[in-house]
Amino acid sequence: MRNILEIKDIMAIIPHRYPFLLIDKVEISVPGEKGIGYKNVTINEPFFQGHFPDMPIMPGVLIVEAMAQVGAVVLLSMEKYKGKTPYFAGINKVRFKRKVIPGDLLRMEVEIIKIRGSIGIGKGTAFVDDELAAEGELLFAIE
Repeated sequence: MRNILEIKDIMAIIPHRYPFLLIDKVEISVPGEKGIGYKNVTINEPFFQGHFPDMPIMPGVLIVEAMAQVGAVVLLSMEKYKGKTPYFAGINKVRFKRKVIPGDLLRMEVEIIKIRGSIGIGKGTAFVDDELAAEGELLFAIE
């Protein structure tokens, strides 16, 4: 059974707010282990004003941040981490494969592959339709 979290649920779990809350919905497949997040990318995103004015493309670093936010929601869905604060601790092996533009629905799949103490490691992939847009390893610190 999947647990679907809408924006108000997400805001109750992670501290991010507009304009830096980069996910609209998260489906928790397995609490603390796996989830899928969604971002409706619109022309109204503030970053499109400068990236790039005549050719709007979602910055790759924000795609990575959006994947990290999904990972934070997945981690904090575990009972033992409820109420904790997640920090983005690092990234490894990130690759960008496709532009993300206004009108795209960005689907991000994050699987937590290891937790040791307060450090978690996840694998993130981002898709538009079924086309890979970005992938990488995400590191989290939980306090």
